[in-house]
Order: sequence, then structure tokens, then C-alpha cells
Amino acid sequence: MKCAIVLVFAALFAVVLAAPAPDADAQILRLESDVQPEGYNFALETSDGKKHEEQGQLKNVGTEQEAIVVRGSYSFVADDGQTYTVNYVADENGFQPEGAHLPNVPISN
Repeated sequence: MKCAIVLVFAALFAVVLAAPAPDADAQILRLESDVQPEGYNFALETSDGKKHEEQGQLKNVGTEQEAIVVRGSYSFVADDGQTYTVNYVADENGFQPEGAHLPNVPISN
């Protein structure tokens, strides 16, 4: 199970890297990746100002509640020239992004 989860995330990461970039002249400045049986991390930085760092870790390994927790951030330079950054967590509570440019809407149960 855990190996399959790590492989799925590794495959998704490969798809993201293979996707055509809007700025075809952008160069990869930094690319780091480490995939382990119970987690992964990667970092990507391009010459057009994009950055993406992420780490995933299995929790409750070997139990029925086994899940992956992903933490990361990405930033980009928008058409208005400003750099926008999004920090996020994705876990059993869903995808939870935070950023100065994003609305802060409380979620009630």
C-alpha cells in the first residue's frame, strides 16, 4: 500500500515536470528529489521565478488509518510582476492552502 502511494506521487511529479511550460525559455535551476518507502521530498526552481517544494510522509503505517500527509509551498511571478506564494498541507482533512492573496474562509464542521 505505502509503496503504491509513493509511486503514485512520483508519477504525478513526473507528469508535472513533463507538462509544457508557458515560458518555453525557462531553465531548471534546481531539481532535487528523494523517494523513500515511507515518504518523499522534492524541490524545483526555474529561471522564470517558479519554485515548488514538497514533502510527503506516511502516517499510521501498517494500520487501517494509514495515510499520507503532504506539506509544501510553491511560488510564481504573475503577469502583474508580483511573486505569489502558496503554502499548503494535504492530509485526511483535504487540501488546505494558505497565501496572502487567497481568501481566508473558515470551514465549519
